[in-house]
Amino acid sequence: MPLRIPLRAFKSGSFRLSVWYSGFFISCSVLILIMTHYFLSYTLLRVDKTAIAAELGRLTTEYNFRGLPSLQRELAENKNTYRGKNPFFVRIADISNRTLYILYPELWKEFDLSLLGTNPITNGRWTYLPTMDEDFELLLLSRRLHDGRWLQLGRSSEVRDLALDQFFELFFIIIPPLVLMGVAGGTFLAARTMKPIQNMIHTVQSIVNGNYDARVPCTGSRDELNELANLFNEMAERIHALITGMKESIDNVAHELRTPMTRLRNTCEMALQADKDVDLYREALADCIEESDRILKMLTTLMDISEAETGVMKLDQKTVTLSSLLTGLTDMYQYIAEEKGVALAIHVPEALYIMVDPDRMTQVLANILDNAIKYTPSRGRVTIETKHSDGRWVITSADTGVGISPKDLPKIWDRLYRGDDSRSTKGLGLGLSFVKAIVHAHQGTIDVVSTPGKGSTFTISLPSNS
Repeated sequence: MPLRIPLRAFKSGSFRLSVWYSGFFISCSVLILIMTHYFLSYTLLRVDKTAIAAELGRLTTEYNFRGLPSLQRELAENKNTYRGKNPFFVRIADISNRTLYILYPELWKEFDLSLLGTNPITNGRWTYLPTMDEDFELLLLSRRLHDGRWLQLGRSSEVRDLALDQFFELFFIIIPPLVLMGVAGGTFLAARTMKPIQNMIHTVQSIVNGNYDARVPCTGSRDELNELANLFNEMAERIHALITGMKESIDNVAHELRTPMTRLRNTCEMALQADKDVDLYREALADCIEESDRILKMLTTLMDISEAETGVMKLDQKTVTLSSLLTGLTDMYQYIAEEKGVALAIHVPEALYIMVDPDRMTQVLANILDNAIKYTPSRGRVTIETKHSDGRWVITSADTGVGISPKDLPKIWDRLYRGDDSRSTKGLGLGLSFVKAIVHAHQGTIDVVSTPGKGSTFTISLPSNS
């Protein structure tokens, strides 16, 4: 049991990511130190070669122009150069490479200088002579003089090797802090990277446990994880809205189905209790069909409203003229308006193009027009107009009807809500809820201004490029 927690931690994404971050940091740091050692070694060697070549060129010129005595005086006068901390080795050999002269031979006791006479000598070629214990080496460059003799100049690698050894020791001193920094930095970066994912896991767990309001905290940055958190929250919002809408629909349906189901049952009971009268049975069946149609219409409308409000309704949007949508409605409602004594006027330009779902938008306009005529008394007027404002199409329906009371106005968009003045009028109480849901599904808005006794004005605003 005690081992389960460590084993679980080792298998976690945070631990693996921490190991990757730490390993990458430590590997890069070690690689940088190794490359630094290499370039330092290369640079020090190049400095020695440059110094040897320059000094050899100067001494060769001195010998060629003034001879060996002058060269010996030059060497004796520059003791700091040839007996200092990092002195030059000077050797003069005859044509057959036998040693004639070595400057300060006591400084070079670590080397077997007799080997210089046996090793091949080449003009302008770098050679190496190791110490007898092979701890370091003598870097040599040879130059043939004008009289056939050889001038050899060199420098020991001891100073260079000591500098590299000190760097190597520093390397081992730096490694432990680098490892600690790598582990600490890797752990910090892994925790920071995995934090949004852990927040998402906790949010999902909260949602699974019934807390549908839980959301992933967003940092406001523009990285991929923050974008994922935003998308997750948006998805959670839509799912929550869908669940809430379904719950409200079920609650509304359960409440509203009581009355029609009771009527259905009563109609059936009355028909069964009556004598065997075929006409009575037919009338009862007709009532049942009418009530069933009403229930089906209620259910269909409620489901459409839920789909539109939660953003899952599929709209078959097309570019059409608004006048074509209103043509059929005008023909149908003109007759109803005339029968009631209501003047109906529609002012819509012929070339007003709009991208909408024709069937859904026709239902919206039919609901608005039907309500306007229904609640406008005889000798009243209903007017529909359109205009273009701030990149949007605005459709206005104004009537001179009974209006809506201030206490009912905020509630008219609620499902199955019916004001006191409309309870005597046949209907489901879903028309305006349906209208608002469809308009919102088209990325539009709908507002109403109403004065009791003077009429109502409904304003629909739709994007002109929607």
